[in-house]
Amino acid sequence: MKKMLTALAISFSVLATVSTMTHAGPHYDRDGYEQRGHGNKKGFRDFQQDDDQIKEQRREREERGFRRLQQHKWQTGYVMPQHYRGNRYKVDYKDSNLPKPSRNQQWYKINNDYILVDSDNNNIVSIRGM
Repeated sequence: MKKMLTALAISFSVLATVSTMTHAGPHYDRDGYEQRGHGNKKGFRDFQQDDDQIKEQRREREERGFRRLQQHKWQTGYVMPQHYRGNRYKVDYKDSNLPKPSRNQQWYKINNDYILVDSDNNNIVSIRGM
């Protein structure tokens, strides 16, 4: 019995040593870079810098889109861009001295122009400049 307990104890200690050695190897992040601790060492990715670059690219893209929308030429029959369909651009025809819109129509004020839009298909019906 003593020999059996000794054999079990030795096998458990060998198993524990082997499992510890397998975990002691270098650790890699999801992109295959070896993680070597904190700081800016070779192979360590600076995620804060990546986030800043992503935010800057997003800001530039939004700015380009906004400039493009400001330069938009309005024409009757065109579909109104979705960006302008929110409540922010809607105006009351009474407050702006505009003719009463028909059923399913709405006035919008965009870049100093009043635009009458059909609510069913978002087509521009009429344009009035200031």
